[in-house]
Parts: sequence; structure tokens; C-alpha cells
Amino acid sequence: MERRIKGMNRRQFLQTSGLTAAGTAFAAPLLTAADRAWAIELSGALDQHTADTLLKMVRRLYPHSTLSDIYYGYVVEDLDRAAKSDEQVAKLLKDGVKKLDRALQIDFLDLSDGYQLKVLEGMSDSAFFEKVRSTTIVSLYNQELVWRHFGYEGASYPYGGYINRGFDDLAWLPEPPAEASPPKQS
Repeated sequence: MERRIKGMNRRQFLQTSGLTAAGTAFAAPLLTAADRAWAIELSGALDQHTADTLLKMVRRLYPHSTLSDIYYGYVVEDLDRAAKSDEQVAKLLKDGVKKLDRALQIDFLDLSDGYQLKVLEGMSDSAFFEKVRSTTIVSLYNQELVWRHFGYEGASYPYGGYINRGFDDLAWLPEPPAEASPPKQS
């Protein structure tokens, strides 16, 4: 006699749980906040460890203590997209993360901030480092919410330039002394 579990027999239960486990095992990597407030699903071109390591690397390259990881996550998403469309980029990123992990015989993610920086300095002339660095500069600092965070109002040329629109509205800088400016011309 086959035992039923809430409308499902043992065979159905095993088949369903097996399919669920298989689906979970092959699911695309997911970058998430520690508090699960946000998540970014990647394409699957990069594995979870590679994505997590790249997230930590990007933050270490351009550290802003007041920026949330989600903005750095978008950089990893761009790297993942590049890896999906180009096998050489995928190999470069995966091999680069392996080198990060082998540099001190400990996974990069398990290193202290200081040792992570030391490892990155040692790899700064590699193609992997340059790919991540150059992608980060464009991807991180081209996000409008990051602009807003730093007080950048965006391009001014559509509005006639900065002379008449925000040239001197930097509230976070102290007023310079009058002698630091050239004399006014009449």
C-alpha cells in the first residue's frame, strides 16, 4: 500500500522534489542584499562564486561607504551581460577570480579588506583587472541615482551649460577666499 502525503503519493513527491532540486541547482546566480531588500538575477554566464567575488572586488576598487551594494551589483550585472555575449570575457572573468582566490591560498571573499587590496594591487596590470576596472568606471558612475547621491545634476549642455546653471552651487565646498578668484572685469 502506497502512503499518500496531502494528496500526493510517494513517487509524485520524489519526482517533484527531484525536479525542484535540479531547477535550483541550475538556477542563475542571484546577487542579494544581506537583508534581502534587493536582488539582481544574473544571466548564468557567471557562477555564484564568481559573481559574489566580482561584487566584492568592485566595491574594493571604488569604495564609497555611503553607497549601497545594489549600485555595485549593477556593475556585476553588466560584467555578466558581457560574459554572456562573449566567451572570451567569460573566461577572462572566471580565470581572474580563480587567480584572486589563489593569490594568498584563501578565497578572496574570506580575506580581510587590507589583504584584498594587496591582492588587487598585485593584479593591477592584468587584463582581468583592467576589464573589471574599466567596466566599473562606466557602469557605476553612469547611474543617475549614483549621480544624485554625489550631488551631480547630470549633463548641463542641453540647458545652455554650467555658467548660468549650477556653476557655483556646490553647497558641500567651503566658500573660497576672494583673493583666490581673478579680478572681476567690467
